[in-house]
Amino acid sequence: MNFHLRIWRQADPEASGFFQEIEACDIPAEASFLEMLDIVNNRLIEEKKIPVAFDSDCREGICGTCSMVINGVPQGPGRGAACQVYMRSFKNGDSITIEPFRVKAFPIIKDLIVKRAAYDRIIQAGGFITEHTGGAPDAATTLISKKIADQAMDAAACIGCGACAAACPNSSAMLFVGAKVTHLSLMPQGQPERRERALAMVDAMDEEGFGNCSNYYACEAVCPASISASVIATLNREYVRATVIP
Repeated sequence: MNFHLRIWRQADPEASGFFQEIEACDIPAEASFLEMLDIVNNRLIEEKKIPVAFDSDCREGICGTCSMVINGVPQGPGRGAACQVYMRSFKNGDSITIEPFRVKAFPIIKDLIVKRAAYDRIIQAGGFITEHTGGAPDAATTLISKKIADQAMDAAACIGCGACAAACPNSSAMLFVGAKVTHLSLMPQGQPERRERALAMVDAMDEEGFGNCSNYYACEAVCPASISASVIATLNREYVRATVIP
């Protein structure tokens, strides 16, 4: 398969970026999107040209580091991370535009790589739980209904890739923060710091410069982990509860 690529190139955070036209020829249909970029980069290196910088780690849709925008969609077509997009999803001869996440809180490092440390700082603001550590307790000693356990696990599935903020017209991170707050607010282990966690994480989100939710639901549409936008409603309730109840 052959493709015409328009790839964002930017040497460093201070440099002016531009779209570079690159031909990707003889790409196997079964190749993943990142494998296609690997092939392109190998050819660029052979031609003594600078390869395209992009991030990746697990390449299994777990870590979220392969974050990029493909044809205007964060993480690309389908409901998975960019590493789970396969070239058979496109037609032979297609033009594909590839660019980094356009979020002020995610500054561009180089080409398609952005710095998503803002999410890490929000997590850090949430702090730790005071539950005693040590040997794993018997599962039967802490009774949790299946309904609550399922809801908590669904929220915990968030991989923190940043696609939600990249898709949102307001660059809101509320799906991400909502998932993290919802997860621990449902579990017994998260109750001691429940109030402080909601306040601290929302304050950190605002300090990082993320926008507010306006119910576009674009975040839910692109989330690789299929996190429900209902966690945003939970976040709002937790924040109001924390500001009202001392």
